[in-house]
Parts: sequence; C-alpha cells; structure tokens
Amino acid sequence: MQTMPAHAAHHNDREIETLEEFDATVAARGTLAGFRVQAVDLTDRTRELLTTDTSGAVFLGCPMREDAATKVRADGALVFPPVPDLPFDPYRGQVYSPDELFASLADGGYEATPDARAYAWFQRTKADGDIFASMLRAVHDDSVSDALDELLSGDRVVGVMGGHAMGRGTQQYAGAARLGRELARAGFTVATGGGPGAMEAANLGAYAAPYDDAMLTESLGILAGAPKFTPSVTAWAAAAFEVRARWPKGGGSVGIPTWFYGHEPPNPFAAHIAKYFANATREDGLLARSNAGVVFLPGAAGTVQEIFDNATPNYYESRGEPTPMVLVDRAHWTEKLPAWPLLRSLARERSMDARIALVDRIEEAPEALKRLGG
Repeated sequence: MQTMPAHAAHHNDREIETLEEFDATVAARGTLAGFRVQAVDLTDRTRELLTTDTSGAVFLGCPMREDAATKVRADGALVFPPVPDLPFDPYRGQVYSPDELFASLADGGYEATPDARAYAWFQRTKADGDIFASMLRAVHDDSVSDALDELLSGDRVVGVMGGHAMGRGTQQYAGAARLGRELARAGFTVATGGGPGAMEAANLGAYAAPYDDAMLTESLGILAGAPKFTPSVTAWAAAAFEVRARWPKGGGSVGIPTWFYGHEPPNPFAAHIAKYFANATREDGLLARSNAGVVFLPGAAGTVQEIFDNATPNYYESRGEPTPMVLVDRAHWTEKLPAWPLLRSLARERSMDARIALVDRIEEAPEALKRLGG
C-alpha cells in the first residue's frame, strides 16, 4: 500500500487537488488554462487568479473572492461554487480518512461526527425526489471513485467480503484479522466493504501487519470490550481509536462503505475510506477494483450477492481474465447457503473454473489465492 499521497503521482496531470499543487502549477507553467481545480480553498490566491490565464479551466467547489471569480469567469472558465450548509464536500479530491469521518467523536459522540451528519442529510433528502440533492450525491460519488482510482493505481488489490454480524472477541473475527494481516504482508492491498464485523477484522489485520503477534492479541482484547456497534456506535468506535492511539503506525488498507446502510458505521482501521451514497456504485466498484482476487468469508444476503456480482464478469470475461475467488467455510457455502455448488456449475467448462476454490479454514485462503494466480 503506497504511503505517498496518491495525488502526488497518479492522477490526471490536468487535475489540481491541493494548494501545493496549485502553487507548483502556477510557478512551473505560468498558466491554469484547461486545468481542473478540485475542492481547493483559493481565498488567499486572489493575486494568482487575477494574473494567470484560466481560459477553459474548471473550478469545482473552490472558495475564492468575488473579484477573482468574476475575472476567472470572464476568462471563460467554469466555476462550480461550494454548496453551502452541506455536511460533505461533493467535489472532494481525496477519499476519506477515519479521523475525518469520526471528527468530534470524543466530544459529541457519534451523532456529532461528519459521518453521522452526512447520513442524516441523506435520510432527509433521499425520499423527496429533489434533483439538486440527487445530483450532489452523484457528483460526490463520482469524485470518490476518481480519488479511489488514483489511490489504487498500480496496486494488487484483494477484496475481503464478509458479514457485519461477526462479533469482536470471536474466533472468526481473530481469523479474519490474521487473514488481512497475511495478505498485507504478502504485498497485497486489502480492500473491504469498510463496515463492522468481518470487514473491520480484515482492515484491522492489515493495520497490524507492521507489528508483532502481541500487538494483534492485545488489540483483539481491547476491541472485545465493545463487541458490536449496537447499542453504542460511540463505544464501538472509541475502542478502535484506542487501538490506533496505542499503535499509531499501522499498515494501510481500503474500506469502501456506503451511507445506504447508514445504521452501519465505517470501521476506523482502513487508512483510506471511499464512502458512497449509492450502494450499487460502491458494490460494483469494490469488486471491479479487486484485481488480484476476492476472499468470501461466511456472510448472509449481502455476501451472497457479492459472490455472484463477482462471478458474472468472470463468467463473461467482461473485465478481462477471470480473477480468483476463494470461498471460506465449506459447511456455510455448501449447506447453510449453498452458493458453492451453483458457482461451480456456472464455472464448468469456462476459464473461470481454474480460478475458484472452496476452503475450510481462513488460514488456507492466502495459499488458495496464490494457487489460483492471485
């Protein structure tokens, strides 16, 4: 997982996403013509805006003084002004960090956090059919997708899917954490649905990758004190931040959650959180970016959906060569929810047949991924 800021190298070189990039571009090129400036506060860059060519530029949610905005528009630039009173920035240039989404947790509890406020806004606006609100959600989700592509450029991403019901303090949770740790140590970027349960455990494992066994054991003990995100998201999240404060230099991973399941908070162990309003965009994006394969831990309806969301492009090879799929827990996937027999029948006589595996134990998953070419 890269440690450099993603925007430093990987994005379209016409995009400016930070004040540093803005200053460097003006200094090196002497023009902003044709550039895309995304969510950068330009209030203190009036002189530069007044004296630099901005023809054909697009300013997405960049605060600027009125005289600068007037001149930029006169140049023929498009200015999409910041939207007042929104609990999120629809034009954001980067994915979220846990600290950003959980800001104010310690003072005001979960309800005061940007994450909870964005969900409350979504609840208020999703039912009223307002074109402006739905446009803002779409622009936000597109900005997040763009940032996620930049972040993951060149990475070998393994998706870990599994239910939110897996409690902290259980053997299964510890196993999922060890899986995340082993994948991260093998050089993969771990990506999950970003929520609680199995998803959190895999992100925790990637976070624990630079540390020794004792750190993971102690972390699991701290987290077991708040096993579920109900009844209190605040207590659940606080336990995770306690682990992060004690071991601050954790490994990076990605969480891709959604406000569609707003009762479910994102977990704080993913260094990078790409949170979406549209669950369909999020589901498809998570699987499409898992270019080195997906591990499916025991889950319910959501995980079954993900299995076949992943199987379909592998069946038709619509994204190129099929990617590895590893299902964990034979009894779960053959008896309780028999997805495996159907997956195997689908794969018969197709190239994806060599890319699917069913294993009994979580510990076998990394080896199975390697065997399948992950």
